[in-house]
Amino acid sequence: MQAEKTVDHIVKWLKDYAVNAKVNGFVVGISGGIDSAVTSTLCALTGLDVLCVEMPILQAPSHVSRAVEHIKQLKDRFKNVRDARVDLTPVFEEFKTEVTLEGQEATVAMALANTRARLRMTTLYYYAGLQKLLVAGTGNKVEDFGVGFYTKYGDGGVDLSPIADLLKSEVYELASVLQVPNSIMEAAPSDGLFGDARSDEDQIGASYPELEWAMAMDDAGKTADDFTGRERDVFAIYKRFNTSNKHKMDPIPICVIPNNLK
Repeated sequence: MQAEKTVDHIVKWLKDYAVNAKVNGFVVGISGGIDSAVTSTLCALTGLDVLCVEMPILQAPSHVSRAVEHIKQLKDRFKNVRDARVDLTPVFEEFKTEVTLEGQEATVAMALANTRARLRMTTLYYYAGLQKLLVAGTGNKVEDFGVGFYTKYGDGGVDLSPIADLLKSEVYELASVLQVPNSIMEAAPSDGLFGDARSDEDQIGASYPELEWAMAMDDAGKTADDFTGRERDVFAIYKRFNTSNKHKMDPIPICVIPNNLK
């Protein structure tokens, strides 16, 4: 990939979109991960207003420290970058007192994890509406169109997606060009939705390089029968996530009413 030219292309696309939409710039949720770091830097390069929002909810300390480090270096480099910190932990804890937490432990944990993401989405749109900004998504191609590893109407609720056509490996290529801090470059990718340091690979069962391979094999029309050993396992993992998360990737189903009933 031609990283420098890709950066220029995305930055121009972002700026043109914002100008045409007659907004002031972008708001980005900063998690301490590679995707939000790259997205926020690309937004900063447009020269438009960029608001970086950190939204901890019982967050792992390593995630918080990386987010703080990234925001600081971004503000040092770009005068158009501002930041806000919104501790959503009290909101999250209050939410839990108002809903039933009955059910299987794993099911409740997942529902609460998705609630965290949706609280953050709500916060980003609050600032977007207040300051006339667009919510910039941070999902990459493998997450958004491969395994659907994001929360519907959470981190998936955005106005535009500048890196959604980039594989995770390509996001890292851009990160090198964009001077993303080494602490973020070297950290294991994590969605940070469970209050601990578990990685994406821990949850999915496969690494991003493996998932990129599986995505390419699926696009080429391969099936699980074409592989053995670890490759067969990884392909099966990819297909399981891809199939079960289709509802996130496809348009919302609409019940079309026949003309004779109208």
